[in-house]
Amino acid sequence: MGVVLIKSPPIFYHMARYYYIIILLTLFASCKQLVQKEPVQLLGEAQGTYYSIIYYDSEQRDFQFEIDSLLKAFDQSVSLWVPNSIISRVNNNEKEIALDDYFTENFNLSIDIAEKTNGAFDPTVGSLVRAWGFGFDASKNVNKQIIDSILLFTGYATVEMKQGELIKDDPRTTIDFNAIAQGFSVDLLGEFLESKNIGNYLIDVGGEVKAKGQKPDGSFWRVGIEKPAQNREDSRSLKAVIELKNNSIATSGNYRKFYEEDGIRYSHTIDPSNGYPVQHSLLSVSVLAATTAVADGYATAFMVMGLEKAKRYLNNNSDIEAFFIYSVDSGNYRTYATDGFMDRVTRSFE
Repeated sequence: MGVVLIKSPPIFYHMARYYYIIILLTLFASCKQLVQKEPVQLLGEAQGTYYSIIYYDSEQRDFQFEIDSLLKAFDQSVSLWVPNSIISRVNNNEKEIALDDYFTENFNLSIDIAEKTNGAFDPTVGSLVRAWGFGFDASKNVNKQIIDSILLFTGYATVEMKQGELIKDDPRTTIDFNAIAQGFSVDLLGEFLESKNIGNYLIDVGGEVKAKGQKPDGSFWRVGIEKPAQNREDSRSLKAVIELKNNSIATSGNYRKFYEEDGIRYSHTIDPSNGYPVQHSLLSVSVLAATTAVADGYATAFMVMGLEKAKRYLNNNSDIEAFFIYSVDSGNYRTYATDGFMDRVTRSFE
């Protein structure tokens, strides 16, 4: 059994440090079985966090150079950390910007999820996130007047793509793919491996994970979901282990990305409808979906919705499965999972 610990999800391009993923990979073989080749394992840094890739290849090829180059090119399109990236130039309202496929696909998928979730997911929320002291260039600068002013130019309906050009109702509106691009990069790496005829792999970028195929012993890839911690410094432990069968999982949570002021805890998850950090009992949500980008986007949307609204949404959308951890009183929490998610759970912990 191989277990990967999915850690608390970092904000895309915004981590003071990175954590290498914990990988426990054991291959079982009887004396009558042929010895299996070792998997190729690649570890590196990207997007302000780590990446970990495991795949089986009969030729034992090492694609680290190509993968690093691919991630660098992706950053040149959608990274807010890169001053001359396409997204940075769009946000600066430069003229005659050639929007590439990475930007266009992230934008179109973001708008699709925004429409389906009635704005719980919103790619224009970045200015609010930064005002509250989060984000790639954040310094806290917030009061009711500031929030109200930012809301005037926030909203997915205020931007659209026309003939390869991004049109804004207000030039102050900025685009932020933080809640989806990390998952998209995982899918991108999966497409690359499959183009090399590699059909058995596990990809993790900052806790967003995609699995394809199986291990040589016939078992499916397994990943672990982290138990919420009461403090950032608490050690990491597992709440559940699930099997991935040619799909992806992404986790969003509030228990490590927050700050406290005057006894109030402010989460990095901002509700686009009112401009304020969410205030509900939901601690984390893990979403299973066909692609990592979709799982990533819906994990954020459900954190905005809260447990009850997310449950109602899932009742009407059977293509997405989810696992919720929520608080019930000081220091205690409970879980809720859709039936499809529970079918994948192989082990749970107190």
